[in-house]
Amino acid sequence: MSRWSLSRAWSRARVALPLALVGCSSVAAPDGDTVIMLGLQGPMTGEYAAEGLGYRNAVSMLVDQTNAAGGINGRTIRLVIEDDKGDAQESALVADRLVAKKVVAVIGAWNSGATEPASATYNRAGILHVTPASTATRLTTKGYQQFFRICFLDERQGLFAATFITQQLGLRKVALVHDNSGFALGLAESTKRYLEAQGANIAFYDAINPAESDFGATLTKLKATNPEVVYFTGYFPQGALLLKQAAAMGLKMQWIGGNGMSTTELITAAGVGVAKGVIVTTEPLPGDLDSPEAKQFVADYTAKYGAAPNSVWTMMAADAFRVVRHAMIQTTSTDPTVLAEWLHKSLKDYPAITGPIIGFDDKGDRLGTIHRAYVVDDRGQFVLYKK
Repeated sequence: MSRWSLSRAWSRARVALPLALVGCSSVAAPDGDTVIMLGLQGPMTGEYAAEGLGYRNAVSMLVDQTNAAGGINGRTIRLVIEDDKGDAQESALVADRLVAKKVVAVIGAWNSGATEPASATYNRAGILHVTPASTATRLTTKGYQQFFRICFLDERQGLFAATFITQQLGLRKVALVHDNSGFALGLAESTKRYLEAQGANIAFYDAINPAESDFGATLTKLKATNPEVVYFTGYFPQGALLLKQAAAMGLKMQWIGGNGMSTTELITAAGVGVAKGVIVTTEPLPGDLDSPEAKQFVADYTAKYGAAPNSVWTMMAADAFRVVRHAMIQTTSTDPTVLAEWLHKSLKDYPAITGPIIGFDDKGDRLGTIHRAYVVDDRGQFVLYKK
């Protein structure tokens, strides 16, 4: 059984992280034959900042390692980092800036709402775009041939969640709560469809406004339907508030979150007493990734930052960089069209940190799917759920 806690070392690492942000995205690096310009965008500030800083740590470390080993085909990588704050409008501005800085590829964003507007800009500019974490199914329905994702689709998580609820937990009366974002709504819709196909009763289906902090009205309506289980498909800041407010109202049903809640930040925000017993459905968390590539990455990351990664999306960001680097090495090119064609047609069974392998279909979606269920134990740790 895999375990990890709210590491005291992670707390130490977070103290130092903001210092590394100074000046990183304000000055464009000079381009040239000896420099490969690579963009990274994510929420470096704001309520999702822990995820963006994980992105930054992972990719910066791998860029440094690559440059120390001679770069890519003898060329140095210059990483240009932009803060999209997890906001769609800010993300559109970030994409314009990265295009102006002549990046050949971009890793990001984190949330689907920020990735979607950026992907349109990168598509128009002909830039390779790889998202580590944006799972909204519709992102790869637009025909963007230079857009790829390392994560797995909402559609696949929806099937896993529905099957887990009905078959492993044996529950049939289900409440679904989302936040109307592209990610959360898509996951809720997929889960609802699969739950209904498996004979479950959708007792409650509604959205919260993530800009609000009082969800009492929604929880009151939910309580009246008396569900056995609530599946919240949104992000961890709102998830923590829902958990705390539900506990204060005496709601006793089982709470489950989607992979927007699969971070120890959820437990920090909600408190161990409230979070205990909450289940999340997600890609395998860092402690359960045991490939040689994963073990090496975690060891290097821990040595550099004083704590192991606390989010699967940090690991996904690392794989996004590794895939881009691998494509450049194999094609001896930084032409985004060449790289995208190679990723579509020639990347086969690439050994991954987030394992076991990476390959892409013709839409840019990662082949296969891997999801797990975890529960928060009484020590504030995510552990694999076992009935």
